[in-house]
Amino acid sequence: MKRKIATAVILTLTCIWTLAGCHTVKGVGEDMQSGGKAIENSSGR
Repeated sequence: MKRKIATAVILTLTCIWTLAGCHTVKGVGEDMQSGGKAIENSSGR
């Protein structure tokens, strides 16, 4: 019984960690994209 509970807890934590990571990576990508646009605009293109 303890093994099933431990497995369920580990699976739940893994899912939460994966979903949180997706949002973080998406945010970093958006920041990099806006930074690239700012550099492009300042270069006179």
